[in-house]
Amino acid sequence: MAAPPDDRPHVFDHAPDSLAELFGDWGLPRFRAKQVLDWVYAKGVADPRKMTNLSGRDRELLHEKLRFVDGAVVRHQHATDGTQKLLIDWSLDAAPTNPLAVLGSTSNQTECVMIPVERSESSRPRKTACISSQVGCPVGCRFCASGLGGLDGNLTAGQIVQQAWQLQQLPGVDRLTNIVFMGMGEPMANLRAVLPAVRTLAADWGMSLSARRITVSTVGVPAGIRRLAELDLPVTLAVSLHAPNDELRKQIIPWAERVSIAQLLDAGRDYFAKTGREITLEYILLGGLNDQPGHARELAKVAKTLRSNVNLIRYNEVDGLPYRRPADDDVQRFQNLLKSSGVNVHVRASRGRDIAAACGQLRHEAAAV
Repeated sequence: MAAPPDDRPHVFDHAPDSLAELFGDWGLPRFRAKQVLDWVYAKGVADPRKMTNLSGRDRELLHEKLRFVDGAVVRHQHATDGTQKLLIDWSLDAAPTNPLAVLGSTSNQTECVMIPVERSESSRPRKTACISSQVGCPVGCRFCASGLGGLDGNLTAGQIVQQAWQLQQLPGVDRLTNIVFMGMGEPMANLRAVLPAVRTLAADWGMSLSARRITVSTVGVPAGIRRLAELDLPVTLAVSLHAPNDELRKQIIPWAERVSIAQLLDAGRDYFAKTGREITLEYILLGGLNDQPGHARELAKVAKTLRSNVNLIRYNEVDGLPYRRPADDDVQRFQNLLKSSGVNVHVRASRGRDIAAACGQLRHEAAAV
């Protein structure tokens, strides 16, 4: 059954100053705020009763007055390539992972993913958290599972940060190296929560990631792109283009009716001028639809109008949708055409496909397995 609403403050929603102010109102020493945040972020402890440098009274008071982990992980899946996926039900009381848990409404569920990538012996493995910003998605890209049920609501800043924190606590992870806002939802449609979440993820007192290792992906909200540029943190902006012209883009992305590619590129140029950060153009290759030589030549012209690199992504199949994964030869030809035009292009490996954790596969799930 769904837990009753809990209006206690959430620790992941707070920075040191705001938490210290809250503690002062409760009669706690203000310096406790830094101690608590150190326990949570540096030590990975989210139970105040285990914070041993706090007095017994203070520990009990915090247990009563402050939320630490929202929702419950109702499914934890492991892919053969080491990818791990969590299904979080925000309507349930926080509890250890239980594959037999009774799920609440799918309108309260989101998925997030930890993606490990082994690198050379001279560099440490990359561990990327792919996190969600909304429950469902308002964009409704025709090929994507995340928006099949539409948008059910926004996550709070604390819930966004908590996903990264929970993924970092998984066995074998130790420490995340990268975070991408490429899970469920359109980050630019929930900037009120996304912007403070990014600050916490990059803060020395928080998740302490380099802002350059945080990527915010958008299908295209020019006003949001410009607001992100004002954050004064050098995060990476990824624009989900997926088509080289407006006509084709409108067929697969409903929001393309609102914003043209030219408007997106203009916002991208503004972002580069403000931050000095090159724009990543994300392009999902849909077999037979947008993966032909003519598309590659069009995309090359688009990419060269701003400081950008291109990430090509093979379509990951979604049950019930008519799109297909491109042939390897078509992918290679597409990449070569971009390279020959002077475009910096990479083909992103699909990770976690056997547990539906790859790009475009995250969704509400109705029952545990």
